[in-house]
Amino acid sequence: MSQVTKRALEQSLKNLLLKKPLTKITVSDIAADCGINRMTFYYHFKDIYDLVEWACLEDAKRALDEKKTCDTWQQGLLQIFEAVQQNKPFILNVYRCVHREQVEKYLQPLVDHLLLDIIQEKSGGMTVRDEDKQFIAQIYSYIFIGLMLDWIKEDMREDPQNIVDRLAKLITGSISAALARFQL
Repeated sequence: MSQVTKRALEQSLKNLLLKKPLTKITVSDIAADCGINRMTFYYHFKDIYDLVEWACLEDAKRALDEKKTCDTWQQGLLQIFEAVQQNKPFILNVYRCVHREQVEKYLQPLVDHLLLDIIQEKSGGMTVRDEDKQFIAQIYSYIFIGLMLDWIKEDMREDPQNIVDRLAKLITGSISAALARFQL
């Protein structure tokens, strides 16, 4: 039941964001739109930004579902772009109302997890320290998140498939090459 309530709160927030900016929405507004009392909201989230973070993470997790291998990372990244695009009013409103760093904070764990899974797969049979794998993932994460944030800032005009295809041309083989340079 808890997930159902959280999803209903998320939908109410998204409905309200179509009408006014995030900074003008209150917990009472969300509760009223959802048909619950304020205490129910606070049972699930500490504040509106906690709900925003949860909604962003849930959308991204659904987009990445089982797309965490060398063969499927492009599809996973494309699905993140598409999920963001499907929630364009929500994402643009959040992006404009919170600092870029906050949006980056939402994306970072998801992208890092995707990249670490790929790096683990690529490093099979190699002896590479975990901190070096994390460093490589961090570098690629900056690229992915930077591209995503710039795309959002530019009002999501460019076709996500084009971005992912160009990125694939740039980095194909580079993760294996980086791992080889860090091999003990």
